[in-house]
Amino acid sequence: MTAWFKRSDKGIQTPTEAKKDVPKGLWYKTPSGKIIDTDELKVNLYVSPEDGYHVRIGSNEYFEILFDDNKYTEINENLSSVDSLGFEDTKPYPDRIKEAQAKTKLKDAVRTAVGNSYGKPLVIAAMDFAFIGGSMGSVVGEKIARAIDYARENKVPFLMISKSGGARMQEAPLSLMQLVKTSAKLTQLAEAKIPYISLCTDPTTGGTTASYAMLGDINIAEPNALVAFAGPRVVRDTTGQDLPEGFQRSEFLLEHGFLDAIYERKNLKKQINLYLDLILNNPLRSEAS
Repeated sequence: MTAWFKRSDKGIQTPTEAKKDVPKGLWYKTPSGKIIDTDELKVNLYVSPEDGYHVRIGSNEYFEILFDDNKYTEINENLSSVDSLGFEDTKPYPDRIKEAQAKTKLKDAVRTAVGNSYGKPLVIAAMDFAFIGGSMGSVVGEKIARAIDYARENKVPFLMISKSGGARMQEAPLSLMQLVKTSAKLTQLAEAKIPYISLCTDPTTGGTTASYAMLGDINIAEPNALVAFAGPRVVRDTTGQDLPEGFQRSEFLLEHGFLDAIYERKNLKKQINLYLDLILNNPLRSEAS
């Protein structure tokens, strides 16, 4: 019998750049093992219809969900971190910044923008975990502070979407100073009687949680989001005790009074604007408004 395929040349080696892989990103597998087509996942706002798992998304996706027709104007978009301390771990900090910028096409770990949501202006600061773990450095603090100033000066409600691993170690005390700066700016916003809603997404940890993420007039979260100062593993290793089931997940925090509500992603726009109308004593809007 003649084989249907016969290699005529032996020892063939294909260059790496010429190898063709099966296209990636066609399917997404949730932690519970459910598999969903990525196109369907996008249509469903990156939430698995099988088990309700909320896939981590970035500022671009949140802006698309919350701003009418995805129209907005970015604020202070060109701010970028500098290496004030000459910090170097496995690589110099400037190299780490350039690498993150090239990989994510972002300037830093937060984007701030203003646009209409249900027909009325809203300022949104949304963090991106893809940029060095959403770590909070000087640029993150400065952009949030300037966004708060814009909201206060223009009398526009402010929404903070947190997604962060905490303070950026490469900026050491400069990073920790952002807790004080953003908290002070939020005090000014409150004194001006401008509403502030904080949305905690997975994960919201460290200095982010210790400052602006928990200072909202209304504090809400997405389902099953990790919201904590120190993560469960650190707490377990420090205390030497087993932790309750679901410890530091948004449902656990809601039960213990740290959050006001939990909303699925498909309901965020409606609920955020409902809160704003109630706080401002305005007529209730709907998507058709």
